Amino acid sequence: MPRLTNDKGSLVTMANPKSSSSEAYRKLRTNIQFSSIDSQIQTIMIASALSGEGKTTTIGNLAVTYAQEGKKVLLMDTDLRKPAVHRMFNVPNHVGLTSVLSSQYKVTEVLRETDVEGLHVLSSGPIPPNPSEMLGSRKMTALLENLKEEYDVILFDTPPVLAVTDALIISSLCDGVILVVSAGKVKKDLVKKAKAHLEHVNARILGAVLNNVQVPKNRIADYIENV
Repeated sequence: MPRLTNDKGSLVTMANPKSSSSEAYRKLRTNIQFSSIDSQIQTIMIASALSGEGKTTTIGNLAVTYAQEGKKVLLMDTDLRKPAVHRMFNVPNHVGLTSVLSSQYKVTEVLRETDVEGLHVLSSGPIPPNPSEMLGSRKMTALLENLKEEYDVILFDTPPVLAVTDALIISSLCDGVILVVSAGKVKKDLVKKAKAHLEHVNARILGAVLNNVQVPKNRIADYIENV
């Protein structure tokens, strides 16, 4: 993806849907759809080797583009250690996924509407002492099965693959994984290591996004044509 110049950073697909960056996110959406001809891709996880590579920004904008296409979309924050999705969409996080998994609330009580029609957010909720156990629980699997009945597309934000096992657990619940790589920030060996970790748990890697690429303005159009 080209480096974003919008100060809000994050949701350029909402702030400036006609920009080259927004077009790149729509291209990513299309490429995901074309990556599987014979089976539907309903659940997608965005992964990265390390933190700060643009994973949350990518998944937030991808969620918006799916909703702009008319899909009913749910963005789940399964980073139960350092959640960020609630700040991106300015929704509360005092209750959320962990509140549901701990049987304190029903999921319908913690789902949040956003300013984008058709896009709901399920924030992480209070940080638990046992994130991996919660994400790997039968309750999590059952919750996802129920949500798949309600939404066309479900997207997952997760912690970095090399930091904790949480992302690998979520990858086993998804139809596909997109690996985000920040240009010039992460070493090639670490990207390969993250990819190997995902492959070890049989995650289906749909492709990769090279993020924060410096592209001269007069080459933006050419860049988009080749994303």
